[in-house]
Amino acid sequence: MSFLEEIARRRTFGIISHPDAGKTTLTEKLLLFGGAIQEAGAVKSNKIKKSATSDFMEIERQRGISVATSVLAFHYKDKKINILDTPGHKDFAEDTFRTLTAVDSVIVVIDVAKGVEEQTKKLVEVCRMRNIPIIVFINKLDREGKDAFDLLDEVEQKLGFTVTPLSFPIGMGYDFQGIYNLWGKRLRLFNEANKTRISDAIDFDNINDPSLSDHIGDTAANLLREEIELVTEVYPSFDREAYLAGQQQPVFFGSALNNFGVQELLDAFIEIAPQPLPKHSAERLVDPKEDAFSGFVFKIHANMDPKHRDRLAFIKIVSGTFTRNTPYLHVRQNKKLKFSSPNAFFADRKEVVAVSYPGDIVGLHDTGNFKIGDTLTAGETLHFSGVPSFSPEHFRYINNADPMKAKQLAKGIDQLMDEGVAQLFTLDLNGRKVIGTVGALQFEVIQYRLEHEYGAKCTYENLNVFKACWVEAQESGDADFKNFTQTKAKFLAKDKEGQLVFLADSAFSLQMTKDKYPQIAFHASSEF
Repeated sequence: MSFLEEIARRRTFGIISHPDAGKTTLTEKLLLFGGAIQEAGAVKSNKIKKSATSDFMEIERQRGISVATSVLAFHYKDKKINILDTPGHKDFAEDTFRTLTAVDSVIVVIDVAKGVEEQTKKLVEVCRMRNIPIIVFINKLDREGKDAFDLLDEVEQKLGFTVTPLSFPIGMGYDFQGIYNLWGKRLRLFNEANKTRISDAIDFDNINDPSLSDHIGDTAANLLREEIELVTEVYPSFDREAYLAGQQQPVFFGSALNNFGVQELLDAFIEIAPQPLPKHSAERLVDPKEDAFSGFVFKIHANMDPKHRDRLAFIKIVSGTFTRNTPYLHVRQNKKLKFSSPNAFFADRKEVVAVSYPGDIVGLHDTGNFKIGDTLTAGETLHFSGVPSFSPEHFRYINNADPMKAKQLAKGIDQLMDEGVAQLFTLDLNGRKVIGTVGALQFEVIQYRLEHEYGAKCTYENLNVFKACWVEAQESGDADFKNFTQTKAKFLAKDKEGQLVFLADSAFSLQMTKDKYPQIAFHASSEF
């Protein structure tokens, strides 16, 4: 296949939603239809023994939540699909925000009973800022929930969408009987026989077929005809241009756990979703069809395989082809690096690939060269914009609980901080280590991973800090700056890169300090 054909076959998307709406289960079923797995797992279920493919970390299996974005790739009907399954929980939202910089389109999953929730709104706002094309999937139709029309109204009002349904349910919960696919003009009846494999379903091409009443009864058949008529009259017809511009959002209904409605979603998705899109850099707009390679790091994961202590940097390829054993320029360090074994992913299974194309996600073994947001190119100096960094909101002292394992603890903290999950500060006064995170749940995850992946135990102590601010002074020999460092000595620390940080204990004291030292600038993130 030619280079342009390879680009045209790729679809890279993220799955986002509020916790427990069913992202991971939907990912699992997409893999099943893609033929990538023979049997689907579930996040938590008494009847299904296999756990979900994308939750490959031990802590994810135990708690039934996703704590890190996983990357999965599979082939379906001559298209290559890259899925990024993101964590829903707000304590891990920064991982999700960074992931959104690496996708071309998004599927938002909404629970039929709960409707639009708080975290869904926040994530959608980020997508709207970047005009990412969005498809809505309303999940869990096998449970009692809100009426389909009410749900569509709620999605329109709360998320500010212009929706167009491309499939529509017959009944809900106990009365759920099937889904009419407006995109392919076919009706599929619901069969609850098998949750983990693909089963045969009964299809109708024509909803006016009299034999339909034999399967679902007269009342349901008539209601369906009325509702479909209403849908086609009330809602605008699907306009692909508007969808790609982020102005119209197609809606699909289904039940991911029961494998229902997923295939309709996948069939429509590969037809309408965009192929890899151009991306803005600080210097110029980079088109995927360019010959020269460029890409950026959006995620680092330490310890993919606990036996090997390996660390992987995830790179989204923006343009050109990435070939193994070819030297590429690392823009921040201004040096050439080459990679002997770039990996393609299937959750925790990896295989070495010789050539990757725009839209693909590649994992590179990292020995400490990469930071989140770094750019790799064939030689041109580019800086891709839009990878966010976050100011920590929760702070705790970290203490070593086992003096024999001090080395393991230091190594573990060092590697986990590079993931961008948390930040490490060392106090100037006594050299104590402080960890700052965006969400409180992160502390438990760090503690768990230190113990199980590095064999080091730690304990936490509370610390009253309101905000961490990075200090920028015009002249470090200045009398005012010296006065600042002496007066505020017990609130000063260094971050991992050795930059000076002021740990303010309240909003009031931060404001007072700013007023007292107007020539010193305080920044909320380290990338000022």
